[in-house]
Amino acid sequence: MTELKVTLIRSAAHRLPNQRKVVKALGLGRINSTTTLPDNAATRGALMKIAHLISVEEINK
Repeated sequence: MTELKVTLIRSAAHRLPNQRKVVKALGLGRINSTTTLPDNAATRGALMKIAHLISVEEINK
């Protein structure tokens, strides 16, 4: 089972409202906040919308 460690590296301020909502929905609040998410199609799609704001690492469990 693979999980994704997602870290917000750039601010969501002054971004499109859709992008700000995705950041909040993924559980990211401030810069350098990190969350672990399941690796599935829905998560990957959300990450693609804010790819310029985050860094992603794969975690194998």
